[in-house]
Amino acid sequence: MNEHDSSIIENILKKTNLYIITKKPEISDILILNTCSIREKAQEKLFHQLGRWKKLKQKNSKILIAVGGCVAVQEGKKIYKRAKFIDIIFGPQTLHKLPKLLIESNKKKSLIINIKKKSLKKFNYTINKNTNIKKKFSSFVTIMEGCNKYCSFCIVPYTRGKEVSRNNKKIISEIIELSKKGVREITLLGQNVNAYKFSDTFNKKNYSFSDLLYSISEIPRIDRIRFITSHPVEFNNNIIEAYKKIPKLTNFLHLPVQSGSNKILKLMKRGYTIEKYENIVNKIKKIRPKINISSDFIIGFPGETKEDFQKTIYFISKINFDTSYSFIYSKRPRTRASKLEDNVTMEEKKKRLYKVQQKINQQAFQWKRRSTEQIVLVEGISKNNIQELYGRTENNRTVFFEGNPKFIGNFIKLKIISIKYNTFLKGKIISNNYF
Repeated sequence: MNEHDSSIIENILKKTNLYIITKKPEISDILILNTCSIREKAQEKLFHQLGRWKKLKQKNSKILIAVGGCVAVQEGKKIYKRAKFIDIIFGPQTLHKLPKLLIESNKKKSLIINIKKKSLKKFNYTINKNTNIKKKFSSFVTIMEGCNKYCSFCIVPYTRGKEVSRNNKKIISEIIELSKKGVREITLLGQNVNAYKFSDTFNKKNYSFSDLLYSISEIPRIDRIRFITSHPVEFNNNIIEAYKKIPKLTNFLHLPVQSGSNKILKLMKRGYTIEKYENIVNKIKKIRPKINISSDFIIGFPGETKEDFQKTIYFISKINFDTSYSFIYSKRPRTRASKLEDNVTMEEKKKRLYKVQQKINQQAFQWKRRSTEQIVLVEGISKNNIQELYGRTENNRTVFFEGNPKFIGNFIKLKIISIKYNTFLKGKIISNNYF
């Protein structure tokens, strides 16, 4: 989400014709930091970066420094107390106001704060027929923001606000424009994408996430559809059925489970059991036997015993997760879990995290070794070897291979010939036919 928000900020500033993007902070007039508050470590990185920028501002007092994103909403004026040299604080839902905030800051010469929540106006600045996008063939499209789940560990509802969904027609219009600009693959974004619901009062019709998937699948030249992040509670049969009827949905699903212990899931306020999660996965695998499942895992959640952790390890094996985003539990302010006793030592948390990551890597390696032929969306020329191209498989694996640059932006069939460091694949073109 933050990566996509940053691209929206870039588009908004470019449209004013007053700014160009620079690669070096020392030659910039404006420095913008878009932040994440999911983990405490990410939050502290903000102040480390601000410390580096402080030196630049001491040399040039005219530089404007703006802090946006979820930490801006979470901390507000507290950021200014630790870094009194910043000029603007804005939230994820007010980033479209940044040009006005910059003008206001230049006039007032004092701190400007605008962190209001529950607004979709920023999406008026995503893309249209006049927008210039970088030459890329896979693009993010946000369909909703916020979350109503209030999981006990999560700060998102407090920083992004309650769930609000975009107009389905505007989403379709944006994807059509991306298609015209050469995009072949779409990743739908949201804190909880399958909670998407939009009421068209004019046509008196309600649109669900599965309805949106069917509409997107009809757009020409969009050949792959991905989505992140989904929640097991709202992963209903209509979405599962879409995997049968929409070939464009990739054989890759990110469905966070967080823990393999029902006791821990209850403490997390996740709203489902391990059995329900497994039932969802089994239904999908019955339709798509080759689908790869990715997940999130929080390690060392308050109350997690060795037995609870072993249940997680067992569940990882049982589902055969292909990849994961696993991290040590981080206490976040205002959340219910922050009041729980954190009875797992940091040393033990690190050991458990290592075991989870090793287990996932082992399973990922086995999958890569089994796969021999893949359809790859060719994305560009390798930075390390100009003789090689690179692309991604349907299962979201990066593959490097020798080939003609004319393949860039198209799909081609490769044979996987080797695995490098369990992170990427080497391939060989089976046929020069591309589409």
